[in-house]
Amino acid sequence: MKLYASLITLSLIWGMSFLFIKVLVEDIGAWGIVFIRCTFGALTLIGIMLIQRKKIFPKGLPWKTLLVVGLFNAMIPWGLIAISETKISSSLASIVNATTPIWTSVIGVIFFSIHLKYKQWFGVLIGFIGILILINLDINQFFKEDLVGMGTMIAATLCYGFSSQYTKRNLQGLSVMIISLFTLLIGAFGSLSVMLLTGEVITIEAVTEPVSIAAFIGLGVFGSGLAYLLFYYMIQKGSAEFATFVTYLVPITAMLWGHFLLDEYIPPYALYGLVLIFLGVYLSTRKTMRQQTQNVSEVTGR
Repeated sequence: MKLYASLITLSLIWGMSFLFIKVLVEDIGAWGIVFIRCTFGALTLIGIMLIQRKKIFPKGLPWKTLLVVGLFNAMIPWGLIAISETKISSSLASIVNATTPIWTSVIGVIFFSIHLKYKQWFGVLIGFIGILILINLDINQFFKEDLVGMGTMIAATLCYGFSSQYTKRNLQGLSVMIISLFTLLIGAFGSLSVMLLTGEVITIEAVTEPVSIAAFIGLGVFGSGLAYLLFYYMIQKGSAEFATFVTYLVPITAMLWGHFLLDEYIPPYALYGLVLIFLGVYLSTRKTMRQQTQNVSEVTGR
C-alpha cells in the first residue's frame, strides 16, 4: 500500500514540476534551473537529516557509483528537460517522459542482462509508434523544428532508464536518504560547473519574483528533495521498472496543470499518442509488473 501511495504522490509532484520548469526556464536558464532545484532539494534533505541526527557523510560511501547516479538521474536529464521546454510545451514534455519505462526495459536488456519476451518487444514498438503520433506523424517537422525539444526530452528519458537500473543493481544496500542527498549534491555541483563554463548567469531580479520563489520551493523542496525520497524508496522496496511507472501518471497531471494554469492547448493527436505509449509501456513491462506484485506482497506482508 505504501508503494502505491508513493507512486500517486510522486506523480502529482512531478506533474507540477514540468509546469515550474516552463515558468522559470526563460529567466533562469536550463542549467540555472538544475542548480537551484538540486540546491533547494539538497538543503531540504540536509535539514531533515540534522533534525533526525543522522550522519550526512557516513564512512565507506561508494563515491563512483553515486557520481554516476547523480549525473544520470539529476544533472544531465534535468538540464535536458529544461532545454526541451524552451522548444515544446510542458504537456508534450511530460508525455514524452512517459516513454521512460520503455527505455528502462530496453536498457535493462542491453546493459543489465534482463530478458524480454516477444510481447514485451511488441510493446516497445507500440511505444515508438506513440511517439510518432505525438509529433503528428510529421517526421520532417520533427527534424526541422522539434529536434531540440523532442530529442533532448527523449535523451532525458534514456538517462532515467539507465540510472534506475543502475541504482537497483548497485545501491541496494544504501539508505534512500543518502542516495537522494548525494544525487542532488552532485547535480548541484555539476550544473554550477556548466554555468561557469558557459557563462550562464542567474540575476537577482529573476530569483526575487514571487512567482519564481514559489516555483523554486515547488521544484526544489517538493519536486527534488522530497520526490527523490519517494523515488528511491520505490526502487529499493519495489523495482526500477515499478519506480518508473510514475511516468504513467505524470503526463495526465502535467497536461491538466499546463492546461488550467498556463492555458496550454492539448491537441487530440497528443492524447492518442499517450494512449499508445501507455499500451506500449504496459506490454513491455508486463513481466516486471507481475514480479512487482510479488515484491509488494513480500514488503507489506499481504
